[in-house]
Amino acid sequence: MFEWPKSNDVIGAVNRGNPAESGLCTLCRADCQGKCETFLSSMSGRKILYPRDFGVVTSGSRNTTHIGVSYNSLRIQGYNYGATGLPQGLSNSPDDCIFPNVSIETEFGNEVKTKSRVPIMTGALGSTFIAAKYWESFAAGAALVGFPIVIGENVVGVDKESVIENGKIKKAPELERRIDTYLRYYDGYGAILVQLNVEDTRNGVAEYISEKYGDKVIIELKWGQGAKDIGGEIQVTSLDYALFLKNRGYIVDPDPTLPEVQDAFKHGAIKSFARHSRLGYTDLSSVEQVKEQFMNSVAYLRKLGFKRITLKTGSYGMEGLAMAIKFASDAKLDLLTIDGSGGGTGMSPWNMMETWGVPSILLHAKAYEYASILAAKGQRVVDFAFAGGLAREDHIFKALALGAPFTKIICMGRAVMIPGFLGANIEGVLKPERKEQVNGNWDKLPASVTQFGLTAEEIFAGYYDVQKKVGAEEMKNIPYGAIAIWTLVDKLSAGLQQFMAGVRKFSIKEISRDDIYSGNRETEKETKIPFITDVMDETAKKILNSSFSVVDEKAKKIMNF
Repeated sequence: MFEWPKSNDVIGAVNRGNPAESGLCTLCRADCQGKCETFLSSMSGRKILYPRDFGVVTSGSRNTTHIGVSYNSLRIQGYNYGATGLPQGLSNSPDDCIFPNVSIETEFGNEVKTKSRVPIMTGALGSTFIAAKYWESFAAGAALVGFPIVIGENVVGVDKESVIENGKIKKAPELERRIDTYLRYYDGYGAILVQLNVEDTRNGVAEYISEKYGDKVIIELKWGQGAKDIGGEIQVTSLDYALFLKNRGYIVDPDPTLPEVQDAFKHGAIKSFARHSRLGYTDLSSVEQVKEQFMNSVAYLRKLGFKRITLKTGSYGMEGLAMAIKFASDAKLDLLTIDGSGGGTGMSPWNMMETWGVPSILLHAKAYEYASILAAKGQRVVDFAFAGGLAREDHIFKALALGAPFTKIICMGRAVMIPGFLGANIEGVLKPERKEQVNGNWDKLPASVTQFGLTAEEIFAGYYDVQKKVGAEEMKNIPYGAIAIWTLVDKLSAGLQQFMAGVRKFSIKEISRDDIYSGNRETEKETKIPFITDVMDETAKKILNSSFSVVDEKAKKIMNF
């Protein structure tokens, strides 16, 4: 059985735990002291694109693209002439066709376009305590860079301070904190999305947001995610909190109202409770019924005033995928996030994560196929976001190419959370008075951090870029986790620009499926992306069999032939 390597000597990265195909550890800890590629990139930024110890080393690739079917078994094309998609005002001269001039801005939407400075967005950060603890870093970082962030399900329902009376929210402090934190630094790029699941719909979350925030917020309907095929979960260690959640209408396992469960908890045999959400559409039995209810839900949200509505779906299989694409397109939604198995989660059953659903690359390949069927009929296809175990700049490029021209943005979950954890841990050490506020986990800086410096200005390559944007005075209020997110995204951006320059595509909209090829025949079969040596093979043979002169008359004159 093939296992992804735990270390990369070339860039000095080492995984603490077992790495997934994303390159992240299968278990990512908020208190981790390093040092995976994402961890290092959150401090050193684009320097991690290159081999370490320049001047005393040479390095070579460990090519594993011939193994299995995953995003890592796709390879990125390269061309030796031409350039397309240059930003306005630039020419095709070698002086203009440089990778820093590649535009990686993108946009999605039907009538109202949502702009993003980079083609990434976060996954849903919902009712898990991780999301709540590190929200300031996540939200400020996303807003400062200018990419969308998603508030996940159940945030109001699990908030002890929220007040819900007769199905109507009277008070929702945690939800408001999250929205307001993002809007503080929002400058027109990016967006704040709020998800709705069964409980959120019952609790009147959409009505509350519409009344308080209007079209500043995008509403997202949720069918599921790639990590699980049941509703969302959190774990609580307090009997009182478990009883509170039970009274709020959630499924709590084991049942905290049972005397025998309470006795087991008091004696330490049961130490925690799992809160679960409900499955949607359980009272429906046909595709037609699902579509009717879905379209009614969209119509109701539009009546509330939401101009932008999106849908998040999980890896339910081909029927579910087709329904999501068709219904979202018919409803003129602004974005459909397609989350394949292999993605991350806060607390889903482990063996469920390991064994259920359609792996990301397979789901995304079929999404392109199904979208093409609708497009061939002349229908406008909803814009896609691909999600599920994507963490690096090569993943971003490959996913955009695999779904082109329908995929506009890539949804990244755990990868953009890591810098939030890291920054908070560093801030907790360097500013001990803020350790509890930022949820820092360290008492001192580990060697994986001190190798870069001892102050924030020394540690984060993006520190002064952020300061330039917000000013020296406001910089005092910026969480270190947000600076780390900026720094990581700068690395992802530079790496993506380099790949795009290599395929001579200078804007996101120019990326196509022709820009990737399959590293093995099995990947070719499953994705319909041609195998490496088949790509342009006929063109190559035409060149070899042609009779044209390699040096034309104009060239001869220039070279004084």
